[in-house]
Amino acid sequence: MKAIVCTKYGPPEVLQLKEVDKPNPRKNEVCIKIFTTAVTASDCIVRGFKLPIWHPMGLMMGLVIGFTKPRNPILGMVLAGEVESTGKDVKRFKKGDRVYGMTGLGFGTYAEYKCISEKECLVIKPSHVSYEEAAAVAYGGNLAGHFLKKGNIQSRQKVLIYGASGAIGTTAVQLAKYFGAEVTGVCSTTNSELVKSLGADSVIDYTKEDVTSRGELYDFIFDAVGKNKKSKLKSQCKKALTKNGKYISVDDGTPKSLPEYLIQINELMEAGHFKAVIDKCYPLENIVEAHRYADKGHKKGNVVINVGHTNKT
Repeated sequence: MKAIVCTKYGPPEVLQLKEVDKPNPRKNEVCIKIFTTAVTASDCIVRGFKLPIWHPMGLMMGLVIGFTKPRNPILGMVLAGEVESTGKDVKRFKKGDRVYGMTGLGFGTYAEYKCISEKECLVIKPSHVSYEEAAAVAYGGNLAGHFLKKGNIQSRQKVLIYGASGAIGTTAVQLAKYFGAEVTGVCSTTNSELVKSLGADSVIDYTKEDVTSRGELYDFIFDAVGKNKKSKLKSQCKKALTKNGKYISVDDGTPKSLPEYLIQINELMEAGHFKAVIDKCYPLENIVEAHRYADKGHKKGNVVINVGHTNKT
């Protein structure tokens, strides 16, 4: 099968298209023919090993995925496709099921096929949702779902989402609105209209003002960007919290990918309360270009990769 292989950490050019052995499912696994995947912020961090080795998160990352090169050279955390075969003990899925989900630190989705346990983060794709849309909601659906659950958002609370136009942020805005919150999104000038279209009640343009400039206080602040500007942004956000308000960042731990978050997204999509946000689509052969674009940090929603299988419906 075709796969994108990463044999060392570095810039996007370390990703190479190669022919590798197709995997076979174990007794509790399904083998998925992948139609689409996505380039996530986590993929870019892993590919470039963008955390200092002396940093606690960098040390943890090295221990989990490898210090000098990825233990699993096929990166990618998100997939959407069709179950091609199943192990003998599989009960939840059958051949031909149209599915999507996340492999998390299992990686392996920059390829034509991936085997995954039926107990992992894998759900049936709604019939009206395209494979591109499914790949676009899996990453944000899991992370935003996890962190907003930690925030315990209540109806009529004031919620601020920093990085509201990214993959996690666009999901968080829509979820927070569905939960009944009054949502303020923080993004750049060019992304303001997008964030408003997703339901944000107001938008702060971070190129013109910071989160404390309006004197507003928020019950929950979610930093959907993390990794940089951390100390300055965190101190700004804490000044904008109500007395019992919560601040949570995507840097606060590595959540386990769970199907319950995607089941929630499925329900919202089927009810018309949620939509996928796709910035660009690239073929698998152009993965280097896709990573270069994602590395700039200005993508609107998601960057989707079409793996190349034909006859998709």
